[in-house]
Amino acid sequence: MNVGICKIKLRLPDNHSLKGKRSAIRPIIAQLGNKFNVSVAEVSDQDMWQLATIGVGFVSDDTRFTNEVLSRVVNFVESGNFDVEVLDCETEIIPV
Repeated sequence: MNVGICKIKLRLPDNHSLKGKRSAIRPIIAQLGNKFNVSVAEVSDQDMWQLATIGVGFVSDDTRFTNEVLSRVVNFVESGNFDVEVLDCETEIIPV
């Protein structure tokens, strides 16, 4: 079994409030969970209105498949469908 973890740091350039941040991040989290069947949550920078860090978790028995799913998640966020800019991305696959 493998646990894949991905931390994606986002910048929300046109955002000016925490309420606006929630409305920008909520669709990303929902679509990632529905489209890729992964666990997603905002994990850091909750008090900063132009930065957000989301964590993505995925469990599989195949390391290559885990890496592929997390890569597709990052590509989906970077695709431009959302009003965010990806600043950094860290992926780790842990064999359990």
